[in-house]
Amino acid sequence: MKVDFGRTAADYASHRAAYPDRLYERLAAAGIVPQPGSNAAVDLATGTGMIARALARRGWAVTALDIAPAMIDSAAALAQAEGVAIDARVAPAENTDCTAKSFDLVTAFCCWHWFDREAAARDAHRILKPGGRLVVGALDFHRASGNVIELSSALIKRHNPEWTPDRLGFRLSWADELPVEMFAIVERHDELLDIPYSQEAWCGRIRASAGVSASMAPEAVAIFDRAHAEKLRQTYGEAGLNVPHRLAYFIAQAR
Repeated sequence: MKVDFGRTAADYASHRAAYPDRLYERLAAAGIVPQPGSNAAVDLATGTGMIARALARRGWAVTALDIAPAMIDSAAALAQAEGVAIDARVAPAENTDCTAKSFDLVTAFCCWHWFDREAAARDAHRILKPGGRLVVGALDFHRASGNVIELSSALIKRHNPEWTPDRLGFRLSWADELPVEMFAIVERHDELLDIPYSQEAWCGRIRASAGVSASMAPEAVAIFDRAHAEKLRQTYGEAGLNVPHRLAYFIAQAR
């Protein structure tokens, strides 16, 4: 199944929930804070630039990379609208073309599963200064029996049988794949949290996912979207949704 997140940029920008402040607070507690002359960061597969903008607001000089031009355009526009400076460029994680040994931080959120992970890790090490940090993580849906994510996922599968969500999702075990001669693991974190969505916003969030707008034809997306909205109304009435998520990441230090 071919996935193109450039087709989801508008919904992605409008409906994807932001990472909670406690993510950045935990990173700061781990020593990941900008310092004078040591504040250069790269955000891989930045999408609409959510992580990149958050880092920039906290004092980092951020280069935001993505392979989808539509995502880079969206990231640049959102940054400009917020008055935040980021350098948004089209580039793959496996070959960033960034200057070697020039960055203090590399981040990769909700994207490591899309990469050639070995190649991405090696390029991250190439561009990090010695002692620089690589942070790989995600804010994933937490599917459980009877919850809204199971409902939405089952409907996606019905409309898009080729969708294979099992290959998606973050794995803390990816930390153990990093070359030991390049990185030392310094922290792993995993927690569950609920994020509120209106039903309309949840429909938009699901449209932005890999199994819907990123891989289905527009006419099929429209049919799915109507069915999804109706299923939510049948199940939850007019109530808002508390959607369970899993916030997880690991931090590695470049040797």
